[in-house]
Amino acid sequence: MKKILLAAVAALIATVSVNAQAGYDTKHEIGISYGFGSNSDIINSFGGGLGNALGGARSENRMRFGALSAEYFYHVSEVIGVGGILSYARYKEDVYWRSDDTKSGVDKLNYFTIMPSVKFNWLRKDHFGMYSKLAAGASLSNIKSESENKNSESGTENKVHFNWQASLIGAEAGGSRLRAFIELGFGEQGIGLLGIRYKF
Repeated sequence: MKKILLAAVAALIATVSVNAQAGYDTKHEIGISYGFGSNSDIINSFGGGLGNALGGARSENRMRFGALSAEYFYHVSEVIGVGGILSYARYKEDVYWRSDDTKSGVDKLNYFTIMPSVKFNWLRKDHFGMYSKLAAGASLSNIKSESENKNSESGTENKVHFNWQASLIGAEAGGSRLRAFIELGFGEQGIGLLGIRYKF
């Protein structure tokens, strides 16, 4: 009886010990981040300005909010995680006619993006890690023009286009489950982004 009891206690201690050491060896992770220099930002800055210039207008009072992203990964191995990214970006600008400097109206742009993604964890420590990430998918752009001038027309336009993210290097630090991270790369999440993720 004592041997059975000792064996049961030993098994319980071993199980607790394994679970305590599991830490980083988790299958799921969720994260939220904010980035700057996203594809939408670049397209809106250059494309919108060029379009207004060709149309005899100019932009002022530009407001940018983006890109705010949420992501999920399931780790099929210690190195590879597969999942998806949802991203949102918003822009607003006042438009003026160059001819008489009167306000034409306000343009509001919203970008909603979904991208399947893969993550490569090439350095894995208990409280620190480094990785790279690739994603490709589609963005829905919603462009709403609100006229404030009789020579302009209000309207809404929706477009779907290809989008992507390539985070060449990412670094995360913190606990075995909750970590802050920073990434550098190119794409819809931004040239640089900061965030926090939870592993479980």
